[in-house]
Amino acid sequence: MNASTENDKDEIAEPSQQALRTGWTTGACATAAAKAALAALITGEFPDPVAITLPGGETPEFALAFETLGDGYAMAGVVKDAGDDPDVTHGATVIAAVRPLKPSSGIHFKAGNGVGTVTKAGLPIEPGQAAINPVPRSMLTAELTALCAEAGLPADLEVTISIPGGKELAEKTWNPRLGIVGGLSILGTTGIVRPFSCSAWIHSIHRGVDVARAEGLNHLLGSTGATSEKTAQEYLELPDGALIDMGDFAGGFLKYVRAHPVEKLTIAGGFAKISKLAQGALDLHSGRSQVDMDFFISLVSPDILNQNLKERIQNANTALEVLEMTRESGIELAPLIAEKARAFAQSTLRDAPVRAGILIVDRQGKILAHAP
Repeated sequence: MNASTENDKDEIAEPSQQALRTGWTTGACATAAAKAALAALITGEFPDPVAITLPGGETPEFALAFETLGDGYAMAGVVKDAGDDPDVTHGATVIAAVRPLKPSSGIHFKAGNGVGTVTKAGLPIEPGQAAINPVPRSMLTAELTALCAEAGLPADLEVTISIPGGKELAEKTWNPRLGIVGGLSILGTTGIVRPFSCSAWIHSIHRGVDVARAEGLNHLLGSTGATSEKTAQEYLELPDGALIDMGDFAGGFLKYVRAHPVEKLTIAGGFAKISKLAQGALDLHSGRSQVDMDFFISLVSPDILNQNLKERIQNANTALEVLEMTRESGIELAPLIAEKARAFAQSTLRDAPVRAGILIVDRQGKILAHAP
């Protein structure tokens, strides 16, 4: 996931009237490619399309974009179709090379060109292993074992997964921060990509927390975007491993840290998004939560809030507009919002031994308020 840019607008995005197309995970594509390669190794012919069974029982078919049958090995490739999801790996070719191993070897997975290798503890795959997640490993193992059984052969195989250009694509993902070097991860828990699903981002948040805890870091920074992350990292003097690209998913971050505690966490973001958190929203996306203008009014003492300013706040279009008009009247809203957000974040953590802090950052990277 890329770090998003700061966005202080609160307009509601109009939902699409067309049904969005689902797609396939890299894990599903790798499984289909490996099954086709093994079938060719056994029979001399590549099945095209090749069908696989997903964890939920679905049986999609995949067309092959690449096939090679060599001396003692076979390779097949599938172009990933992520449907209507803005997935960085959409259009990438996932290639599987399969070759037999000596008896009783079992199935071994290797990272080929463009697939990463795990180097840090805290991930579901041990350091030194190919970044092929548990569910894709399970899918691959099930399909290859079944195919070998049909042919009366032992499932003693080396499976190398490659994604040409994957090393460059991985720079747009969390992998470098998570200590996955050399390329992309082979992911997926269902085999299906749901367009604009929250699950992939929240999964990345969880893995980021896991790796940070495994490295012994005791202060994590969850940011809504790139500007707030850069400013907060410098201000708090935190290492890269402490940075969690939280995006709009404050709830996903707070609830996971509640169950997997660290000593301190800080949430950093723009005024509008932190205002939503202060109001009790755990999803800060503009299409799923809105700023309540009356909330701003409730924070200001009636002694200094005249009727004209009250009406202007109620009729404001954005939180940023409210911030500017209150400043003109000598009212500093940002510190009040930061403290309210800190209190709500702390209440969300319940009795976990974690102390929460808030940083509000403007679009130029200036700190507007800090509730430590």
